[in-house]
Amino acid sequence: MRFALLTSLTLPVVAAAQTPPQPPQASSQAAGYVAAAGRSDLHEIRSSQIAMKKAKSPQVRRHAQMLVTHHRDTTAATLAAARKAGMSPRPPALDAGAARSISELDGAAPADLDRVYLGQQSPAHQAALSLHQAYGRNGDQAPLRASAEAAIPIVQAHLSQAEKLRTNAR
Repeated sequence: MRFALLTSLTLPVVAAAQTPPQPPQASSQAAGYVAAAGRSDLHEIRSSQIAMKKAKSPQVRRHAQMLVTHHRDTTAATLAAARKAGMSPRPPALDAGAARSISELDGAAPADLDRVYLGQQSPAHQAALSLHQAYGRNGDQAPLRASAEAAIPIVQAHLSQAEKLRTNAR
């Protein structure tokens, strides 16, 4: 019984931490990068909107509000850079893994929401950081490389703050 209870308490964080890898072309091809960056930002916006409404901790709610603002800005910058590169980007869309993560967060018990949300933040931001760094180094479109490089310090700050919040919540 103790094992079952422990597993049920840790499963949401473990499931959320399994961020699918980015497609290989996202590190160098504009279309793949724009889609992956948009998907990442949309996940952060939607998950943070849930946290803004349901989180118990005021620090978590402030973090979530910051993420919504910043990720809307990085989405706008990526789409503007894509248009500057001659592309007609589609609006961002979630993939199945991100949609499951959002559903998991939305269905989390009130007492677990802060923990589940923070558990999702580190792997999501680490994946976003890797994406932006790779495209910034290897990308095929200069305006998008510049946008990716501008996103790196933002995502690094989010990752650092999420890890700090998660450590303090323990």
